[in-house]
Formats: sequence, C-alpha cells, structure tokens
Amino acid sequence: MRRSLTTISFIFFIICAVNAQSYEGTVSYDRKDEKAVIIEFAYPASVVENAIVDKLEKMGFRKKESKGFLVYKNIILSDISTEPADYMIRIDQKSRKDKDASIVYLMVNRGDQNISTSDETIDSNSKSFLNNLSPGVEAFNLEAQIGDQDAVVTKAIRKLKGLQDDQDNMQKKIRKLQDDLEQNAKDQDAQQKEIDKQKQILEAIRAKRKA
Repeated sequence: MRRSLTTISFIFFIICAVNAQSYEGTVSYDRKDEKAVIIEFAYPASVVENAIVDKLEKMGFRKKESKGFLVYKNIILSDISTEPADYMIRIDQKSRKDKDASIVYLMVNRGDQNISTSDETIDSNSKSFLNNLSPGVEAFNLEAQIGDQDAVVTKAIRKLKGLQDDQDNMQKKIRKLQDDLEQNAKDQDAQQKEIDKQKQILEAIRAKRKA
C-alpha cells in the first residue's frame, strides 16, 4: 500500500511538472493592471519563491523587494534577452483554500515600457523561462518535504528520548522506594523489639507496685 502511494505521488509530481505551462495575462502593479507572463505550480508559494531566488542567485543576481515583487533591475537575463531589462516577479498563493498551489507573474520592463508581451521574443522566452522552472521547483519542494519529515523524525526521536529519561527516573524512584520499604521494614522490626523491651520494663515496674 505504501509503495502504491509513493508511486502515485511520483506520477503526480511528473504530471505537475509536465502540465505547468505559462500563458499571457495581467498582474496588479502600483494600482494598475500590467501585462505579464503567468504560470501556475502545484507547490506552495514559499517553495516556488525559494526555487526562483536560488536559480537567479546562481546566475549572479540578487533580489530586491518592492510592492510585493521580487525585483531584478537592469540585468541581462540571457534566457530571456541579451539586453538589460528590469524583471519583476510576483509569487502568490493560488487561493485561500489552496495553500499548496501558487501563481507566478513575470513582468519585463525596459526603461518605463512594459515589454512582457509586446515584444514577441521577450514574450516567447519569458514563457520558456517559466516553463523551465518546473524541475527546480519540484526539487525544492522535495527538499522542503525532506526537511519537514526530518523535523518530524527528530521531534519523534526527542520525544522517545524524553520518555526513556522519564523511565530511568521512574526506575530510580522505584529502586529508592524499594530501598525505603526494606529500611522501613527493618525500622519497624527494631521498633517492635524496642516496644517489647519497654513493655517488659513497664511490667517489672508495675510488679513492684503490687508488692
């Protein structure tokens, strides 16, 4: 059963990777609807953002943030264009209910002009760039799952260690109680002997009174 679930999950991830296709649309930026290239992923927004940031960092670009966008100003992103441009990327959770799905918006500006979809080459390359993110996003999602599961295992091990420590403490208390019980029995025996002795003394004293 577990093997079947693993197989189904693997197939699901492959389907998600294959089916993630970008398209043209709009995104709200600075209170305006701007043209953008869009793609959806069946992964949490945080995972997708980490994957994108990591990819661009490995290409030598560091993010800035502005108005909910990742901003890469005046860079040459050769996958899209050989000329400098400003790249604005926004990653949103798909919906309140669907926390494990996200939407990525890519807007390309050159100067004050949005060329995301008006330039045919930029449009086509932007779509390819987003489509090609799928393997990296999937890898980051897998690492996130591994990290989460590792934390679960670590927590479970820590709990077991705590229970084992409790058991050791309980056993120590039991041994001490057993020792205390044995000592108590000896003390009772000694006390009974003392009582018998004192009773004999008392009887001897009473015997003198009767005489």
